[in-house]
Order: sequence, then structure tokens, then C-alpha cells
Amino acid sequence: MATNEHGCDVLIIGSGAAGLTAALNLADRFRVTVLAKGRMNEGSTAWAQGGIAAVLEPGDTFESHIEDTMIAGAGLNNREVVEMVVEGAPAAIERLVELGVPFNQEAGALHLTREGGHSHRRIVHVNDATGWAVQEALLNAATAHPNIRLVPDMVAIDLATSRHEERYSGAGNVWGVYAVNKATGRVELFTARATVLATGGAGRTYLFSTAPKGATGDGIAMAWRAGARVSNMEMMQFHPTCLYNLEVKNFLITEAVRGEGGRLLIPDTGYRFMPDFDERAELAPRDIVARAIDHEIKRLGLDYVHLDISHMGAAFVQEHFPTIYAKLMTLGIDMTREPIPVVPAQHYTCGGVVVDRDGRTDLPGLYAAGEVTQSGLHGANRLASNSLLECFVFGEAAAKHIDHCWDDLPPPPAIRQWDESRVTDSDEEVVIKQNWTEIRRFMWNYVGIVRSTKRLERAAHRIKMLGDEIADYYGHFRVTPDLIELRNLHQAADLVVRSALHRKESRGLHYTIDYPETLPDPVDTVLVP
Repeated sequence: MATNEHGCDVLIIGSGAAGLTAALNLADRFRVTVLAKGRMNEGSTAWAQGGIAAVLEPGDTFESHIEDTMIAGAGLNNREVVEMVVEGAPAAIERLVELGVPFNQEAGALHLTREGGHSHRRIVHVNDATGWAVQEALLNAATAHPNIRLVPDMVAIDLATSRHEERYSGAGNVWGVYAVNKATGRVELFTARATVLATGGAGRTYLFSTAPKGATGDGIAMAWRAGARVSNMEMMQFHPTCLYNLEVKNFLITEAVRGEGGRLLIPDTGYRFMPDFDERAELAPRDIVARAIDHEIKRLGLDYVHLDISHMGAAFVQEHFPTIYAKLMTLGIDMTREPIPVVPAQHYTCGGVVVDRDGRTDLPGLYAAGEVTQSGLHGANRLASNSLLECFVFGEAAAKHIDHCWDDLPPPPAIRQWDESRVTDSDEEVVIKQNWTEIRRFMWNYVGIVRSTKRLERAAHRIKMLGDEIADYYGHFRVTPDLIELRNLHQAADLVVRSALHRKESRGLHYTIDYPETLPDPVDTVLVP
């Protein structure tokens, strides 16, 4: 049984930059509930080291930022969306400053750093922990707002749609969500006139990922099951430089280390290899750098390559990268004197739920913003520091559309309670752990940085076998947070593999040895449920 039906005007699933931006833009007029899977600050936003891209430097132009985004995205971007986001960036930064985000200053202006793929310095940042500062400012503002209710430890299972109405309907409306309360283990129903998905990406489908542990593709999987299209799921971005350490998983070494002069070297010889792959060397777009590292690791049988910025001097390194410096020192690595061992790792989901410029999905009453979406901004490869920016611009766009069209959004009808009458408690949790590990390992080996049709078909075969097992398990046992995540992880992996098999070319992040050429016309991979 679902208990404690919670009603509100607008329900937001996810408490990162996209979700909280939407909430703050809606709360002056509406009662808003924000659900978080764990603590309110556990999502990807807090992990973002680099910063936020915006045209603020004299000599820089919107046109230049738009072109850089289109070039990185290998032409798959929607130019109108890119223009909307780039032109909305300075105002988004201004609002964050008003909220108290302490961006680094220099000579009375915002300090701007540069990252790979950008033709100008245009990244505003808070040292090397921008996301944490942004998350804190947004969360403080949301906590202080009387119309915003923040609910942690709620694991969303499925969207409540017209199919769940007491009088069944096939209309496809979304009326909220069923979620497991981690504290009680009970399923609770949250209803609203409008629901905003801001659940982040699907990075944890991979063995090595810089994403937080909750990034299991929940929103993408839930929207797909409810009937929304997803697009470009094959475009998984791999960050070139994740710390290689067997004890500490998922520690990212920000792109800005290369932007400020860091060099990639072969460990034994100290040979700088990036100029062999691209004239931009370490400042080439991420997909090129990640493939080059992957190539050298496989060619030489290495575990990692070195990233070295020690030649820039101790004071410079400590001032620019205090968080990374302090963390590495606890592991016995002094980046002011020695190189950092790094490997590529899954970093960002460029595909996702299809949305328009108002953040609307295919389903009435359902909006989405941030990494859960495919908005047309990133194309085949996200340009560095455009991701937080997308959260602010689309979080606000969705809020504006909900506000403007409020009178056209019907109130939720009576929704059926969650039915647990035919299930029992699981007696074999080991099945979940086994399947989870298996998915992450074959996704890494078969659907990674360099792909082939044969490897993708092997992955598809395993996904089908596991699908039957997971469906059987889900049908017989009471839902738990781990089971929900496994189900979504499997669904996300399936969408990635199907999309990758569909694309018969190499473009941006999707590189396959069977189709190494890029076709003349960029076309989105759109999957229809």
C-alpha cells in the first residue's frame, strides 16, 4: 500500500542545480515539494569542480561561445537551444552572485579560467569546488523559503500517470510519483499538477564513473516506462582524467588542471603524447583526449597515464587547486612535485529524455531539466562547464512555462494506492549485487570509449538475459532502494546499447571501429517507447 498521499502544486524530483532553480523560480506563487534520493546535497551538482561557462570577458562574444559548443558537439546540437542557453548565461551568473555564491574575483571582476574546447577564458568558478558552493547557496535559499518543502531519503519508483488513475485512462498525463521512504520502507504517493524531473544522469551504469552513487538513470528510466521518448543515449561522455587509485574511486581531476598548463605523460618515459593526436594537445575537446589516453593505455598495457602540473610551481598549484591538492596529499601524492596517475571515467550523460525549450517532455504535466534531458544543447559531446549552465537556464524555463500555463494544468484526479498485496520480502539480496556488478563491468568493457558492433551485440545479449531475471525479481519481492536502482540501471544500459547499435557512424563521443567515418548530416538517435 502507498501511504500518506502528499499533495502539492508542483513536484520536483531531484535536489541539484536544475531542481532547486526550478523550485526557487516557482515558490513565490506555488507550493513546491522537492524530493531527494538521499541527503538534499548528495547529487551531482555538489561534485562539479570546474565552473560555469559564460561570456563575461572583453573580446569574447555569444557567437564565439555558441560556435565552441557546436564544434564540441560535432554538429548534433540544436543551434536555437545553444543560443538560448549561451545568451542566458550572464543573467544566470548574476542571480547566483545575488544568492551569495562566492565566485573567485580578480581586480574587482569575476576571475575567469579556461577549459578544453573554449576559445576564451569564460569559466567562473569558486576555486576548484564550484558545484559545492552553488549547491549550498541554492539549498540555503530553498530551505529559507516557506513555500518549499524539502523531503530527503525518498527513492522514486515510477511516475504516477493516467494508467494509475482510479478510473483508468490512457491519456498519458503525469500526476506525480510513487517513492520509497528509506526510513520506513513504505511506498508513498506524491501528487501534483506539474512534475519536474531533475534526477541527473546514468553514469553508474559504468564501472568507472565520476558520478555520485545515486546516478543510476532513474529519471530517464521512469520517463521511458511512462511513455516519453529518449534521445542520443549513446553519447556518454568520458572525462579524460579521473584519479587512478584502488582505494579512492571516482575522484575527478578537473579539466582546469589541463587548462592551466597540465601535461599528459607516459609514466615510464615522461613522453608528452597529446600533440601526436591533436594540435590543441591537452586543450582538445574531452572525447579526443579520452580516446588518446585510452589508446595509449591499451597500446602500452598501462594501468594509467600521468597528468603533471608540477612545472607551474607550488604556489600556483596550491592557489588554483586547493581542494584537489589537499585530497591528493592525504593519499601521499604531492601534485606540486610529482605527476598524478589518471584514467578516463564515465562523466556525463549527454543523451536523455527529449525536452523542448520550455523543458516540456512528451507527457502532459511532465517537465525535465539538467542531465536527465536531451535538450539539444550538448549534441554529440558536452563542452566543458556548460552543464551547470543548462541546469539554471532550463530550470528557470520549465518554471516560467508552468507559471504561464498554470490554468491549463488540470488538478490531479484520484490515483490508486501502491499495491503490495502479492509480494514478499526478498530472501536473496545477493542477486541484486551480482546483477549490478555485471552490468557495470560489461558496459565498461563493451560500451566504453571505443566500441564495435560485436561488443555492442554481446552487451545487448547480456542485457536481455538480465532483464528477465530482474523483471522476475521485481514482480515477486517488495521494492527496496537497491532493487529500484538496479531496475533503472538496467533500463538505462539497455537504452545506451540500443542507441549505440542504431548509429552507423562515429560522431563525437560515439566512436566505433566498424563505422569510423562521420556521416555528412547529423541526426539524433530518437527511441520511441
